[in-house]
Amino acid sequence: MGKKVLVAGLGFVVLVLLGQLIFNYIYNFPKQVEYGVTFSPQYAKYLGLNWKEIYIKMLDELKVDRLRLPSYWEDIEKQRGNFNFEDEDFMLDEAGKRGAKIILVVGVRQPRWPECHLPSWAMSLSLEQKRAKILQFVQQVVERYKNNDAIEAIQVENEPFLPYFGENCDKGDKRFLKTEVELVRSLTNKPIIVSDSGELGSWIVPMQTSDIFGTTLYRDVYNPLMGYISYPILPYFYNLKSWVIRRIFAPENQKTVIVELQAEPWLASKDLQRSPEKQATLFSLKKLQSYINYAEKTGFDEIYLWGVEWWIWLEEHGHPEYLDFIKTLL
Repeated sequence: MGKKVLVAGLGFVVLVLLGQLIFNYIYNFPKQVEYGVTFSPQYAKYLGLNWKEIYIKMLDELKVDRLRLPSYWEDIEKQRGNFNFEDEDFMLDEAGKRGAKIILVVGVRQPRWPECHLPSWAMSLSLEQKRAKILQFVQQVVERYKNNDAIEAIQVENEPFLPYFGENCDKGDKRFLKTEVELVRSLTNKPIIVSDSGELGSWIVPMQTSDIFGTTLYRDVYNPLMGYISYPILPYFYNLKSWVIRRIFAPENQKTVIVELQAEPWLASKDLQRSPEKQATLFSLKKLQSYINYAEKTGFDEIYLWGVEWWIWLEEHGHPEYLDFIKTLL
């Protein structure tokens, strides 16, 4: 019995590897991959950086021309009914001046921890009341920026079906997601993006409700029960999964992009306060380069990197090699 299991396991591994070889041979890979970054003012501040200064540095020195930007509910509507778009205006205006193309994320689930960015006054609302306020917030954001030419697409929520990851998050609800998407469609003709976990999500509802599907892609993560783990997935899995889901469940969906490619370490809480030198050891330049190489083998032609704030933080602590490498991509 044990020998049969071993043979079956080896056969499976051979088939998987053969699948990657066949994919590499027959797939029409893009001649050029368009790279962008996700930028978070909150994460920049967490690292002790002046977020406006490094945002300009990112635009002018890195020459970033594709951006995914959050719209944090907790920052824009700190006081109920009082909307302050000063910081959002700054990011969009500065990017627009330089001709950058933007994906604007709307909704309560946004890039960066704690994932669900509720203002304190909304914490005690009932689910029904909370959803009404979320829709009101989404409408405020979209109506303000719907005519902004720099915005290429609107992403509705960020990985809305990962409720077990994050704080203050409600369970993902496909009906409410569809309500949000329909609201955005009623306000603008810009393409809609919905994202899902590349490794843990089914992709079906996000792909059905969007014009463009956004997958995340992580190679090494931390789990409190298992410690640091690497996903044993070959690159073609993402493209094959995209093709199958689109063909069977979402024929109207236009394309898949990688909206979030891990380009910084996923650190356990005990490692978050480590020195820059230790963090650079945990996530070496060689590892970053291998992740880029891996992502290009998926065959997708648009990739948004996750970690620009961290690269700049490392540069300020004597490790410019990450930024120097990224400059060769952008």
